[in-house]
Amino acid sequence: MVYFNCNANTVITGTDEASRAVQHAVDMLKRDIANVFSDSTGESHLIQISYDKSLTEPESYRISFSTHETPVMHISGRDDLGIIYGLLYISREFLGVDPFWFWADILPDKRVSVSIPMETVHSPKLKVRFRGWFVNDEVCLLGWKEAYPPTKEVWLPVFETLLRCGGNMIIPGTDLPKHGIHFELASEMGLWITHHHAEPLGAQMFKRAYPYEAASYAKNKALYEQLWEDAIQNQKDQKVIWGLSFRGQGDQPFWSHDQSYNTPEKRGKLISDVLKKQKTMIEQYVEYPVCCVALYGEISELYKEGHIDLPNGVIRMWADNGYGKMVSRRNGNEDFRVPSMPESDVQAQQGIYYHITFHDLQASNHLTMFPSCPSLIETELKKVLEAGGDDFLLLNAGNIRMHLYTLDIVSEIWNKGEIELDQHLTRFISRLYSSHMEELKSVYEAYFVATIPYGKHKDNKAGEQFYHHPPRKIIGHWLQGKTNTPIESLFWATGKQSIDDQINYFKEKCQQSYQKWLSLKRDCDQLTNKLNQNDRIRFYDLFVLQVELHLSGTKGFIHLCEAFEYYKKADFPKAFVLASQSLWDYQVGYQAMRKSEHGKWHNFYRADWLTNVEWTMQSIITLRKYLRMQGDSPDFFIWYKQYIMPEEEKHIYLENTHRNPLPDDELAKQLQDRFKMRS
Repeated sequence: MVYFNCNANTVITGTDEASRAVQHAVDMLKRDIANVFSDSTGESHLIQISYDKSLTEPESYRISFSTHETPVMHISGRDDLGIIYGLLYISREFLGVDPFWFWADILPDKRVSVSIPMETVHSPKLKVRFRGWFVNDEVCLLGWKEAYPPTKEVWLPVFETLLRCGGNMIIPGTDLPKHGIHFELASEMGLWITHHHAEPLGAQMFKRAYPYEAASYAKNKALYEQLWEDAIQNQKDQKVIWGLSFRGQGDQPFWSHDQSYNTPEKRGKLISDVLKKQKTMIEQYVEYPVCCVALYGEISELYKEGHIDLPNGVIRMWADNGYGKMVSRRNGNEDFRVPSMPESDVQAQQGIYYHITFHDLQASNHLTMFPSCPSLIETELKKVLEAGGDDFLLLNAGNIRMHLYTLDIVSEIWNKGEIELDQHLTRFISRLYSSHMEELKSVYEAYFVATIPYGKHKDNKAGEQFYHHPPRKIIGHWLQGKTNTPIESLFWATGKQSIDDQINYFKEKCQQSYQKWLSLKRDCDQLTNKLNQNDRIRFYDLFVLQVELHLSGTKGFIHLCEAFEYYKKADFPKAFVLASQSLWDYQVGYQAMRKSEHGKWHNFYRADWLTNVEWTMQSIITLRKYLRMQGDSPDFFIWYKQYIMPEEEKHIYLENTHRNPLPDDELAKQLQDRFKMRS
């Protein structure tokens, strides 16, 4: 067999005719070649790229070879994305460059050359037509670097990774300043741009443009339509999947701000009229536009009740509840779980908006992986595809680094339409690590067993926010003197119970999972000692850190609940110690994030503003000072004298030698020893 020789001398030709999008991919392959090949010896073969309209499927490619004086590899694409995927196929399959190389710090093996069989390769037909990420809330991408909005340095690896995963569509961020590079760069790299349902057509939010005008379409129709007109004009020459929608400001229903829409009929009619108007406006500038409508939240309910009439030819985008189940999302304490699966009996194009990370101020995950078993993702997405929802899959990613495993699961499904999870995990582990595969696979599987099941449904599994938002609500309620009043905003978890029963609920839930997390952490520590240096660092950054956040969170929440119980018994010194222990627990998770901020990841978790581990600690610090005020004030010497000072000193000490109050940490540690309270 004749082989194509790829080495450091390989030249890519045909780029003069290429678009900016293809040129980006050429630069990616050139960088990969430079990273893989250690020297420039050997015969130079050519890679030639070209467009080929005889390829009928959008985004398709063909890799073929010719031999004249020297072998030539021909990468032909139906369009820009066809050529891009062909180039990245070579990088992945023959150079060994992993799609997540940037986020997992995986460098390809160094080689002198690679021999590629000169056999024609035809691109596979991917299962989902439009498939991509919503980088929602830019979790830890904001704040990682000093510049705001994030610059090319931040966005380029995000878009590159999506392309390497076979994605073709993105919402690059939420409500970022329009002068940022995010939309321009994503489009320039060949991705389809789509829009957040709170920003119809990608237009500026009404109150940002007109802060002193009423956010009412009835009163300010012309202003709204001018914003849409501007957005259409700005994007009409780009690849756009136009997000038709109409919600209120701050991603809330518009009737929250306009009380005149007080019936489902009125609300549905306005939404229907606006969607049709938006589509008509787009059609004035774009021939055959691709449009979608997010049937999310209240719009889904109005649609199912028959109050919304959708325009013809739009993709109907259904949504999960934020926890991977295709039912309506929980709204505060209401959880109706109305099915939101695509309608199998309609001819319209359909797809979904799906979450592997979510933000609801309750039990969601941002800093850690999707908490439910991956089989939930597999089952739900399989049902979606079987129901005809294969036109559109928008995945809420938030960030990349924390979610590599689940991002890879979804990308395999959107590419192939199916997945075998056990085999996939084996392949995923072997891509990231060089040894101890079975042990690594075992701890990954144990992660999803350890997460807290906070409710009766399979998808009621807790992410790390469970240890942060409810505790901060409890502390706020506590310090407002409401310790005999239940916390209504926690009924979603506890049901309608007394505050004492609510505290007990959270304590028991954390206790049930604490031993699992502790056991998993011990297994991780033992495994870490067996790994080589590179694997050890990667294992910590991508997995052990997440275990630390769960372990420290469960332990910290347990101690906080116990502090409340002692407070109710007016045993303030012990409540003070337990609050201190809670603080020390949360500090372990905080320091774990700092430990993973090495090299290019410096300050990566600085913008942890949604889970916000730091402000959980600050809340406990405030609580601890409050508790010390209950019995150690005004001299802050009383507990020391009562519990710690030697008996022979209590009646003869001099004021000036003993009255220097101990810092909170030191006092807590000495009281902990005195009371024999294990941390």
